[in-house]
Amino acid sequence: MLTGVDEIDRQHRVLVNTLNEIIVCLPDQDDDELAERITRDLLGYALYHFETEQGLMLRSGYLRECALDAASHLAQHRAFSERVESLRNGINRGLELDLEGLTRFLHDWLIGHIMNSDVRFGRFLRGETVELKA
Repeated sequence: MLTGVDEIDRQHRVLVNTLNEIIVCLPDQDDDELAERITRDLLGYALYHFETEQGLMLRSGYLRECALDAASHLAQHRAFSERVESLRNGINRGLELDLEGLTRFLHDWLIGHIMNSDVRFGRFLRGETVELKA
């Protein structure tokens, strides 16, 4: 799951560690405050990570040279942020957290996004040929 871009890979490790914290901590606790904190931390760090990637996209010319791929990548960031924000809002309104659904969503999204969009972006940043999405 490495992109070959140190800054992005370091941030991915933090996101994966947060997912692991959710998997380990939440099932044993009926704690809305903990669930809210973890989803808040996840959203906050994800936004920071997305800003990092978007800054790299702008500075590297990815937005211009790979416009369709970049647009898809940014749309994935927005969709992820909206989903986590929706989960946080539900927790704050007292809705029960679907832990299994949350962990499945986070796992699938992180793996899918990193292995596809982020790996392609990493190749671009390293000057390699990028196979763009059709």
